[in-house]
Amino acid sequence: MLKLELRRGLLALGCACMMFLPGLPARSMGAVGAGRDSPPPIRLADSVWTAARTAGKDEASFLAPLHNADVEKSGAMLALLKGAISDLEANFAKREAARTEQMTKVEKELAETLAAEQTPSTLSKALRQAVEIHELCADKPAFVQQDRIQALIKRADSAARTAESTGDWLIANELYVRLNLLLEEEATYKPDARRQADRLGMIQLYVPRRLWEMRNTRRLAEGLKELPPFNALGEDFNAKVSGISQGVVMAAMLRATESHIERRPLRELLVSGFDSVKTMVTTKDLAAAFPGIDDLAARDRLIAWIDSANAQLRLKAQDIDQLDLNNRVSALLDQSRLTVKIPVGAILHELGNGAFDRLDEFSQIIWPDELPRFRRIVDGDFIGVGVQIQLDEESQFIRIVSPLEGTPAFRAGVRSGDLIKKIDDQSALGMTLNQAVELITGRAGTNVKLTMERQGQDVDFDLTRARIPIRTVKGWRREGLKEDQWDWYIDPAARIGYIRLTGFQESTTRELHAAINEMKSNGLRGIILDLRFNPGGLLTQAVSVANTFIDNGLLVYTETPEGRRGEEHRARPKDQLIGKNTPLVVLINEGSASASEIVSGAIRYYADKGVVNALVVGKRSYGKGSVQNVLQLSSAAMLKITTQYYFLPDGRLIHRRDHAKQWGVDPHLIVDMLPKQISDALTIRQDADTPNQFLPPLPPIPATNSKPLPHTVEGQGGGGLTAGAAKPTPDPNKLLEDGVDLQLQAALLLLQTQAAARQQAKAG
Repeated sequence: MLKLELRRGLLALGCACMMFLPGLPARSMGAVGAGRDSPPPIRLADSVWTAARTAGKDEASFLAPLHNADVEKSGAMLALLKGAISDLEANFAKREAARTEQMTKVEKELAETLAAEQTPSTLSKALRQAVEIHELCADKPAFVQQDRIQALIKRADSAARTAESTGDWLIANELYVRLNLLLEEEATYKPDARRQADRLGMIQLYVPRRLWEMRNTRRLAEGLKELPPFNALGEDFNAKVSGISQGVVMAAMLRATESHIERRPLRELLVSGFDSVKTMVTTKDLAAAFPGIDDLAARDRLIAWIDSANAQLRLKAQDIDQLDLNNRVSALLDQSRLTVKIPVGAILHELGNGAFDRLDEFSQIIWPDELPRFRRIVDGDFIGVGVQIQLDEESQFIRIVSPLEGTPAFRAGVRSGDLIKKIDDQSALGMTLNQAVELITGRAGTNVKLTMERQGQDVDFDLTRARIPIRTVKGWRREGLKEDQWDWYIDPAARIGYIRLTGFQESTTRELHAAINEMKSNGLRGIILDLRFNPGGLLTQAVSVANTFIDNGLLVYTETPEGRRGEEHRARPKDQLIGKNTPLVVLINEGSASASEIVSGAIRYYADKGVVNALVVGKRSYGKGSVQNVLQLSSAAMLKITTQYYFLPDGRLIHRRDHAKQWGVDPHLIVDMLPKQISDALTIRQDADTPNQFLPPLPPIPATNSKPLPHTVEGQGGGGLTAGAAKPTPDPNKLLEDGVDLQLQAALLLLQTQAAARQQAKAG
């Protein structure tokens, strides 16, 4: 699951090493490539920059010019950089030692697992270990081709298909997902993994208690802690599928075949939809919601009808039309009524989902129950009480990470560490984060009651929902409660700034410009733009953020399905804020997607042209370069459909298509980080971003609303749950001092090299 975990991240990482550049002068660094008449330190800095631009996977090669430099001519510069260079090289070595140690450990575990009895569980365990080695090793194709791995794949494939045929859905899902991770580029197991995800999604929707039972049984078999009691709050599937009509599903399929970038025939979508209904009726666990599935004769009649219908569709030379679609969908509903008697809304729900499985992962029908959440995401419009929450594994309650300053929760006295025990007097024990979010959010001006556990007592908060502003621009170190109170300098002495974008919303460019202007007023000489784990957002903001660093030219364009040039988005000179005299390093990784790929890709293109003084550092980006149009299907449902692909100015397709070898944005300088480094850094960065140390003292617990609890989590392992006893915010400098964030450390050294060169040149 490592690759999936890497792509789910939302926070970027920080760094240190400020002590090596004391007292650098307050002047512009100038442009790289200053020419043969420039002082030797400037030429040396230029050679380091050039080496980084062409380094690719040879991450340490950009240091070679520094090691080979003429000490007599650049001694002062090298003296300033000596500590930073040795720290980075030591951390590279530390990472490789950790890689070797981890690979040796996992190789031994894999050998032991392969030598044990080959049950589905041990095969799943072996695949997990193989995926971990695959993530760590340098020659990934060679590893997959090893005889033992090929044999493991073959056995796991057989076990997955057996598990699926016998109804062991969880183990089938595990096997298919891990096979897909191991063979991700080939996409061999992508359809199988998607089918199992659909099946588990059906169980979650229609019989969520059964999914809880399956997960709990599996956990206990693995010696893990039992799950908390099942919480059914808000889990009635009848409410979720109400309002779904045949007309809505047909309209979605017709618009998809007309508008989708791949122009899939309507008959292909219908075949995929019928297959999804077949998956539904062969999932025996759904019988708790749909008893007709237990009538094997009735079920088999429906399956035979679906198989026959799909065989006819596959043989058709021409596509079907709207009338044919209507007749075939009506016939399916008639067959269901005559056999398994599944409600029309449920059949149509799975027919629609299955049809869109034939398209890309970003195209979908937005069903009535999903519409409020979807609109919040699209509009960037969050209405709630203003708390960041996470599941506390120790207590199995939802924990407050931090209240946002100035919001209803903050003003009412909600504090970091409070546990949500009830929402509107309904128990929150065992509740998922999605359940909690759905219940806490709502229309502005409406009320919600949260009962918190604090210091062993219950405290009630009656809160009025309001619009919550979400800021997407963050700095290096938090300086206060407000979301714009940041220390923007990662190296104050060298005046090197650091900005991390967590998304692209309506206010992103405005926030970015405010941060840059604040730094420029204090002598900004270089800047790091951190786009790692940035999932994207609004195209308009991607264009304006890129325009901040690029003064003129094409930034991104689209193509129609017929290959014609679509919309073009260009930079305007008046909107540039950072010019060529201020060096820029952009950080990206596997979690940088969509709008962040447009920004980093455009900057890389113009950097290669010599127009922008920039480098891109990190790992190849995610590869989500597609345009989604949102269409209204009815008053209760919408359609999100991929209609075009994004292309960078050089014609490169950002989007990752199945079996593609090239996608996304490639860094100039590739710097690898181990999975543990990434997860550790994310945790520390999240803690460092939380303004707990700035929270005012806790208000007293209202005596009229409080009552003792029979059990308290205070003082238990994992603690930190006593509100008011906030941990000191971790120093983000430790991320580099401990060798965690090598990507940011390399970026910082590149800019420090520029600063040190100007320091010596001026002194000389």
